[in-house]
Amino acid sequence: MRILIVEDSPTLADALYASLAREGYACDHAGDGVSAAAYTAQYDYDILVLDWMLPRREGIDILRELRERGAQTRVLMLSARDQVVDRVMALDAGADDYLVKPFALDELLARLRALARRPREGGETRLALGELELELRSRRASWRGQDLHFTPKEYALMALLLRERGHLLTRAQIFDRLYDSQSEASDKVVEVILSTLRGKLAKAGAPDVIETRRGFGYVIP
Repeated sequence: MRILIVEDSPTLADALYASLAREGYACDHAGDGVSAAAYTAQYDYDILVLDWMLPRREGIDILRELRERGAQTRVLMLSARDQVVDRVMALDAGADDYLVKPFALDELLARLRALARRPREGGETRLALGELELELRSRRASWRGQDLHFTPKEYALMALLLRERGHLLTRAQIFDRLYDSQSEASDKVVEVILSTLRGKLAKAGAPDVIETRRGFGYVIP
């Protein structure tokens, strides 16, 4: 899951980034509205943490632009504006949740976890291939009812390939979905994640459903 943090306070942005990275999310950070618009135009984010009052361009404008182009990204709006009319304006513009500043970091993280469990409009809550199952809300993976103890990156990779079943994904495309733009890792880390994921499938007695097409990428046919 990939999250964009749009917040002009470096202290808050750094705290959010560190907390979400520990939970296995890939995060990017934009410190102003123009940068946020550029990020959302380039990447398909699962969640936006979006401050209302931003330099150069307001967060509410970014939100409206997202919804006008049909983006289903879940949005948690942050603002010091605490009037009912402000909450109504943000929710009517397409925000999924609204949190007034100042707030406890633990509450914000809990709200993000709730948004992460919520499927996109028309989205699925479960992915399956034969007896291999991924429960998206609980982030549980299993084979014939037996838990597969995937790491967050292994789980994200398997979910991505199942969602894109039949479509070949290059190593670079997978890397972009699993890691943020500031990551110091190279896209070769995808091969490492894939190797450990396959090892866990084999240990559970599950078939290797992922095809490697050398020079091209990976696919679940």
